Amino acid sequence: MNKESHTNNTLHVIDDYNLLIDNISTLWIKAKEKAVVSVNTELLEANWQTGKYIVEFEQGGKARAEYGKHLLINLSKDLTLKNGRGFSRSNLLYMRKFYLSFPKRETVSHVLTWSHYFEILKCDDLLEMQFYFRQCITEGWKVRELKRQMKSCLFQRLALSTDKEGVLALANEGHLVMKPQDIIRDPFVLEFTGLPKKKKYKENELEAALKSNMEKFLLELGRGFAFVGRQYQIHIGSRIFKVDMVFYHCILKCYVLIDLKRDEIKHSDIGQMNLYLNYFQSEICQDDDNPPIGIVLGSRKDELLMEYALQGINNQLFAAKYQLYLPKREELQAQLDALLDNTEDINI
Repeated sequence: MNKESHTNNTLHVIDDYNLLIDNISTLWIKAKEKAVVSVNTELLEANWQTGKYIVEFEQGGKARAEYGKHLLINLSKDLTLKNGRGFSRSNLLYMRKFYLSFPKRETVSHVLTWSHYFEILKCDDLLEMQFYFRQCITEGWKVRELKRQMKSCLFQRLALSTDKEGVLALANEGHLVMKPQDIIRDPFVLEFTGLPKKKKYKENELEAALKSNMEKFLLELGRGFAFVGRQYQIHIGSRIFKVDMVFYHCILKCYVLIDLKRDEIKHSDIGQMNLYLNYFQSEICQDDDNPPIGIVLGSRKDELLMEYALQGINNQLFAAKYQLYLPKREELQAQLDALLDNTEDINI
């Protein structure tokens, strides 16, 4: 065997060996993924069944009702002694609520983990609980993302921008992006920028903070956004204009232009955004793109002024507020309750 043949054989052996490593590695990765899914399925089943046992015991007559005054406390102590950790009174309380909120076993989605359900079950309102349940499945939120959306009162913010029927649809179907209006959240909550509420900052500082926290900003904007660029230049004649941030929305199939205003949105800001949209429509958009959307984000806006400024504009243009701090949940919930006007509970 000559030297060249020996070298080629050696290379083939190395290639085969690397393929062997890849095959075995892939096998174990898939096995671990299946094991995680299997463990999660069994854990959800056990938690649901535990909640069912507790509820059925509580419903077992006067004698059991008397015993049930301290049921969860006693159960926690005895189950911990017999089985170890995982049976705190808090955990048992959520297992019980898990069963009551999802009384039909087939409605429990195994796509979500117990950690997801644990957070969702913190909601007191069934409509809100159902909304986050739907969104977690649709958006594929991790637990960390779910916590952030709940903390920022996403359900209340979206619900207050619609009517009573819209709130019920939001809870039953989740937030579906079907038209340009569906991407607006008023206010947008940008607490992750780290900019203090009362600090005097420049617009480019806010813009830089959003770019450095792009993952969180995209989560706030919602599903379907892809970042295109910052300070996007527009050349019209001898003049250069710059759009603060440009995105492409993969669901609506259109460009989304965002201009940031540190203070109140002015009527001139609306005119400037309309200019940008006309340029994009003529010069940037492809034949299969839908018309672009413009969003002017400011810390304040005069509703009446914006109504007049936006009248007669054919482009999809919106003025919305942003907050650098989390909204007060109690105030939003009170507004939502007034909107729903004592709507009856809806089962999941």
